[in-house]
Amino acid sequence: MVFKYKGLLNDGSKTKGLIEAADLEDAKRRLRAKQIFYTSISEESAPLFGGISFKRRKSISSAALATLSRDLSIYLKAGISIVNALRLAQNQYAANKTLASFIATLITLLDEGKSFYQALDAQSIITLPDFYKQSIKVSENSGILQEVLLELSVFLKEQTRVNKQIQNAFAYPSFIIVVSLFMVAFMITFVVPKITGIFEQLGQELPDITKFVIALGDFFTHQWHIVAILLVALIVGFSLMMKLSAPFKYAVDLMMLKLPFFGPIIQSSELGRFSYISSVLIRSGIPFVQTANLAANIVKNSVIRKKFTDAAVRVVEGSKFSNALLRTGGYKIDSSFVQAIALGEETSEVSSILQNLSELYFEENKDKIALFLSLLEPALMLFVGGIIGFIVAAMLLPIFSMNIGA
Repeated sequence: MVFKYKGLLNDGSKTKGLIEAADLEDAKRRLRAKQIFYTSISEESAPLFGGISFKRRKSISSAALATLSRDLSIYLKAGISIVNALRLAQNQYAANKTLASFIATLITLLDEGKSFYQALDAQSIITLPDFYKQSIKVSENSGILQEVLLELSVFLKEQTRVNKQIQNAFAYPSFIIVVSLFMVAFMITFVVPKITGIFEQLGQELPDITKFVIALGDFFTHQWHIVAILLVALIVGFSLMMKLSAPFKYAVDLMMLKLPFFGPIIQSSELGRFSYISSVLIRSGIPFVQTANLAANIVKNSVIRKKFTDAAVRVVEGSKFSNALLRTGGYKIDSSFVQAIALGEETSEVSSILQNLSELYFEENKDKIALFLSLLEPALMLFVGGIIGFIVAAMLLPIFSMNIGA
């Protein structure tokens, strides 16, 4: 349970924040142990409708987690203990209430005798990736916590960089699409009805193409609210099905993988992500079977994730990972990936092979996305121009027929 409090410190200054505890009495005890004289304390986001609680853990961005991991690694390298490193970090992130509460909870749990991994696993402020926690667990046992924190920060920072590149790359095409939709909607809703009034006054027989555009304009003018409701319902329904129905998500992910051009990009992205984190986990000392399961959790496509988890089960039974990937049914992943894994298993250089694979796939995807965007922009221009041209032609046809008739 998480409690919010207000109180005073030893020097008389006011303080407030969040603290995690088993119950109210435990929260008060922990505040007293931290020498905080509380003036008010209550549970954050009290449960609604009796025992049903809608409170959720907050998420942390990859960039923020990368920065925190890097800072802790630097402190540890300087010979500072993990508890004191967290105390230093707490001062640094005092402006961020979520991170400050997260770090304060970790400090409290560490003071109670828990390990860093146990503290990360026990806290309920922030949702952390499983691979992150498992890497911390193994690194603590192996005495390489500082090195692993640095590796994790590099990986998370790389993920943030790739995501930002993709977002920036799609910013301009998205802007064109939005503006184009507004232009078409404006023409159909406002321009077409005004021209239609002129044709009605003349009582002229209109071409079929003009009738179609006029009917479309009338429909969107009078039924736009129904269209908007249906669109919102479709988006919400699709999102819920993707979250709640595993078979539906699997079918959609499989369809995405089979799309021309987009399928290979999705597969390369997932294989690159899997390869990178796997190499990090193996260097952290995590057994390959556990590595495959943990790395599979960061794969977003459920089809490829199932492929890896099924292969990991076969590895437990004594099979090599490369052979397991070939024997498992369903979607067939890139054969060059399987061959590279087989080579790494034969030479005992799986970590290095995976590191090279991740760089290869990321570069390959970068080139493919650049090519796609270079073709997308003129294609969008032609598409939008074609729609607007179609509307204009539909409105001009009756005028031309009037001139010819005259």
